[in-house]
Amino acid sequence: MILLCGIPSETPLALVRQRLDDYGIPYVLFSQRKFERMRMCFELSHGELVGQLVIDGRVYLLEHFSAVYTRLMDDQHLPEVRGQPPGSPLRRHARRLHDTMIRWCEVAPIRVVNRIGPMGSNSSKPFQAQAIVKSGFRTPETLITNDPDLVRDFEKAHGKLIFKSMSGVRSIVQTMNETDLGRLNLIRWCPVQFQQFVEGRNVRVHTVGRSVFATGIITDATDYRYASRQVGDAAELESVELSAELSARALRLVESLELPFAGIDLKIAPDGEVYCLEVNPSPAYSYYEAHTGQPISDALAQYLAGR
Repeated sequence: MILLCGIPSETPLALVRQRLDDYGIPYVLFSQRKFERMRMCFELSHGELVGQLVIDGRVYLLEHFSAVYTRLMDDQHLPEVRGQPPGSPLRRHARRLHDTMIRWCEVAPIRVVNRIGPMGSNSSKPFQAQAIVKSGFRTPETLITNDPDLVRDFEKAHGKLIFKSMSGVRSIVQTMNETDLGRLNLIRWCPVQFQQFVEGRNVRVHTVGRSVFATGIITDATDYRYASRQVGDAAELESVELSAELSARALRLVESLELPFAGIDLKIAPDGEVYCLEVNPSPAYSYYEAHTGQPISDALAQYLAGR
């Protein structure tokens, strides 16, 4: 049996649920917004991990689950606890339940998409970049600093630059302009990641187990996710084929990060050189599937089912 964790209406979770229904594969839904009606516990007994998940009075033995797909949002931001004071009984119950679920996912000997530990690589872009290079990809020349003078020197050396967050918190990738150069003193309060702008085409690669799906992006925007805001028109997406060598390199990268499911952002320069910008350990793949028809949710359902 498969366990799905998150908000049921969120499209990535809803699509996997639909695919499981199509195949008649049984699953249980851990709907975060119904946390008040759930209880969970587990222990290590005689060398085996055993426990229970109780939903609306129905008991599910944890040892009967063979896989988990989790897209948990921060439980302290759930609408059901909005207005509750810090430390209220309702907030404490939500925190205990979600903490138990996360801990179980970390140690359960089953397929988990994805475990929190490996996903942590995205919390530090410099750390992740080291794994990217070890897997055979190039990365753009990068500077992380809170020193404005270093940024000015970096800009003189590499020309056009982009800047973005160095953590896993989503930020909009921006091209540095004269206005930005004039307000560089602001970075003294917080280090920022600057990178050499790489000309070429953006390609998003989703890996599911051993399956690889590549999407080519057509846009003039620096950050194609916000193309409408940056250039006035949404990006165009199309399914593309990667070479066997590039697919193998992508799989080698996600395997080194212990991520069964990932979204890899590549940029292919005019000279054919391939740069890897980052790896998303919890990709909102539905955006790409909707525009290309790629069966990513199907592959994810099949992976969870062990097929």
